[in-house]
Amino acid sequence: MAFTPAFDFVEELKWRGLMHDMIPGTDDLLNSERVKAYIGFDPTADSLHIGNLVPITLLVHFQRAGHIPVALVGGATGMVGDPSGKSAERNLLDLETLNRNLEGQKAQLMKFLDFSSSDNAALMVNNYDWFKDWSFLDFIRDVGKHITVSYMMGKDSVKNRLEAGGLSFTEFSYQLVQGYDFAHLYKTEGVKLQMGGSDQWGNITTGTELIRRMHGGEAYALTAPLITKSDGTKFGKSEGGNVWLDPKRTSPYAFYQFWLNVADEDAVRFIKIYSLKTRAEIEALIAEHTGQEYLRSLQKALAEEMTVRVHGQHELDMALKATAVFFGNGSADDLLALDAPTLEGAFQGLETYQISASALQAGVPVLDLLAVDTPIFPSKGEARKMIAASGFSFNKNKFSDPNAAVGADLLLHGRYLLAQKGKKNYYVIEAV
Repeated sequence: MAFTPAFDFVEELKWRGLMHDMIPGTDDLLNSERVKAYIGFDPTADSLHIGNLVPITLLVHFQRAGHIPVALVGGATGMVGDPSGKSAERNLLDLETLNRNLEGQKAQLMKFLDFSSSDNAALMVNNYDWFKDWSFLDFIRDVGKHITVSYMMGKDSVKNRLEAGGLSFTEFSYQLVQGYDFAHLYKTEGVKLQMGGSDQWGNITTGTELIRRMHGGEAYALTAPLITKSDGTKFGKSEGGNVWLDPKRTSPYAFYQFWLNVADEDAVRFIKIYSLKTRAEIEALIAEHTGQEYLRSLQKALAEEMTVRVHGQHELDMALKATAVFFGNGSADDLLALDAPTLEGAFQGLETYQISASALQAGVPVLDLLAVDTPIFPSKGEARKMIAASGFSFNKNKFSDPNAAVGADLLLHGRYLLAQKGKKNYYVIEAV
């Protein structure tokens, strides 16, 4: 039966700003037959981060078009380290760390791709499975002989590192190892296309060259641009470092806030790149946003979609409630409705002070708590004045008696007090 894609994959990527380069003929191939394409993910951490969402999104669109996505986890390549885009040698991981990272990433990839479809179910492979039985001598004899040193030296990933001070033989060999991945998948699974970020072009085309020389076959490459913010800095990092997909590393609240705070000049570009909404839906959102950027409607739509996709509806609901509490008209009831992980995520970045849980059990005079046990106020007099003027709250409730004591009954989740001085100054008091 003739294959007709659900949409033109290459044209979709071009409109979304996800196309950087491809081998000529790739679009013709994709419009004429159902194709298997793979992207590799090296297990450098036990979680993927939002920088990985671009290659993941490529695979998602690829599957939606009717093709078969293959996610490769690099149990073998993770032992070597990719020099592409790196200015220094990676730290090599021990086997236990590597396997833990692999399991974490595999579980995350399962959330984004459909592995059960009857027509084009996704595949997941681990390149350790075919490299574990290779001896070094066999590999350099049977694979290394097909690629010349001058060919490998011509790759930007190699040239840039040599100019920056050199690279080890281990990293120099990475492109040959990745290239063999492509050749192996071409032979065993019929994979004809490899995709990745633009920094992977050299590694990918080494694979197409190996396929030509080892199997007399023709294979294809397609890359997406590396995403940067309007100020030229790399997208995907916050002040605390990478924005991770693992909620233990980056809370759903912090994840939501990251997308919500995307700059106006980036919002139009990012919703095309990361959203799975249709072109018509996205263009309608952009039209609504234009001229009313202060409403941040585009950022809100992007933050909500990405949080649901990565963490789920419940986590989005919690993030919205927490956002209302700290930046809107959220009530004490909204604060009480927050689960502990959301609360702790929202507290990150706030000044936090600790007090003895046993002291709170007995009751602590509020002026002592705010001006002696913690430095929220510079003096008891200042604390008394603001409390008497109804300018102070615990847990979003006004606290108006400067002579009262604060007890453990006020603790959120048995552990936290949220102190609010004025409208925008929040402090966390933690019972320990």
